[in-house]
Amino acid sequence: MPRADFYLIDKPRFREEPLLLVCELARKAFASEQPTVILARNQDQAEEIDARLWAFDDDAFIPHQIAGDDDDAITAVLIVPPGMDVGDRPLAINLRDDCALGKHERILEVVAADPAERDGSRKRWSEYKRRGYELNKHEM
Repeated sequence: MPRADFYLIDKPRFREEPLLLVCELARKAFASEQPTVILARNQDQAEEIDARLWAFDDDAFIPHQIAGDDDDAITAVLIVPPGMDVGDRPLAINLRDDCALGKHERILEVVAADPAERDGSRKRWSEYKRRGYELNKHEM
């Protein structure tokens, strides 16, 4: 059964920089050898995630890139802006307004503290539930 985990941002360090949580989740995914896609909201966010992953941790390199070249299939963490078609991976970190439907075994929904973001996450929660996903919530 596929699983969707909702990470609801609440801690001050994540409130100020929600993409910091995305970087931490990507690091954990890479450490556990799970090929991952990060579904960015737009091209600007994809580029910001790319830059943050380069500078995120001096002691841990996370192989990543923005989707769109021949190395996509072998890159551990693939950042995908809207409109790019890439193959499904076991793990998806979703930052978009829509559900990350596909053949992902697990989806990590990162939800900012913003009330509009919380409302959107409730709709995604309902959709995943309707589709039979195992659901979990984590206060971050």
